Amino acid sequence: MSAAPPAALADPMLPAPWRVRAVRRETADVVTLDLVPLASGVPCFAPGQFNMIYAYGVGEVPVSLSGDPADRSCFVHTVRAVGEVSAAIAGAAPGSVLGLRGPFGSAWPVDAAAGHDLLIVAGGLGLAPLRPAIYRVLARSERFGRIAVLYGGRGPAELLFRDELAVWGARADVTVAVTVDHADPSWHGHVGVVPRLIGQIGFDPPNTVALLCGPEVMLRFTATALRAAGVAAERIHLSMERNMKCAIGLCGHCQFGPDFVCQDGPVLRYDRIAARLAVREI
Repeated sequence: MSAAPPAALADPMLPAPWRVRAVRRETADVVTLDLVPLASGVPCFAPGQFNMIYAYGVGEVPVSLSGDPADRSCFVHTVRAVGEVSAAIAGAAPGSVLGLRGPFGSAWPVDAAAGHDLLIVAGGLGLAPLRPAIYRVLARSERFGRIAVLYGGRGPAELLFRDELAVWGARADVTVAVTVDHADPSWHGHVGVVPRLIGQIGFDPPNTVALLCGPEVMLRFTATALRAAGVAAERIHLSMERNMKCAIGLCGHCQFGPDFVCQDGPVLRYDRIAARLAVREI
C-alpha cells in the first residue's frame, strides 16, 4: 500500500508551532507580530485571508494576515487586545511560541480589479486586513486606474500604520485620505466619518471596484454611499470577520444566513449579503 500524501496526514484543527520573531506596537492596545514557523516554510497566502492563532493554554482566535504577500520570510498579524485570548497573543514576547492554523478563507479580488479604479476603504483595525491588498496593488499600480485609500479612526492615537500612510500618500499613483471621529490639537486633517471622504476624491463610479473592511456600521454606511455614487453592488467587496471558531465549516458558529464566513468569506460581495446586513438577528 502506498503512503498517504502529506495533505491527507495534516489535521486542519491541529495548530503548528510558530515563533514570534518581532513585535511592533501600533497603538495602546494594538501590536503587530512577525511569526516564523518552527518546522516548515512560510506558505503562500492571498490578501484578505486569515489564520487561527492559538495562545497555548488560553485559546484561539481568527486574525487576518496584515503583511506583504510577496514576503515569504514570515507571517504578519496585527492584533488588538480585547479579550483574554487576544490579550495573550498581543502580549507574546519575541522568542515565544504561538500555535497557528491556516491560511483560510476567501481573498480580495485584486487581480480581477485590474483595469478599474480602485477604492480601498478601512475603518479602525480594518486597515490591517486590507494592507496586504494595498501592498499588492501598489506593487503593480500601472495595472489599475485611479487608486485611493480612505481610512478612518476614532482619534489620531488610534490610527494604524501612520508612517506607511504617509509613504503611500506621497506617491503620485495613489490618493490617501485619513479622517478621525474626534480630533485633538495635534490633528490637522479631516474630521468626520469615513463615508464622507467618498465625495471628496475623484473616481469613475461605473468603472470602480471597492474593498471595504471595518466595523459593520461603517460597512453599511460606506456601501450605501458607494451605491448612491453609482458603484455597482457586485463590485463592492466587504470583509465580514465575525464569530469564526473552527475555520473549516464544522462548528457553524460563523454562519451568516446561508454562508459560513470562515469558508465563503471573510471577503464577500455586497450584492450577496446586502439584505442580511440590515437584519440585527443574524
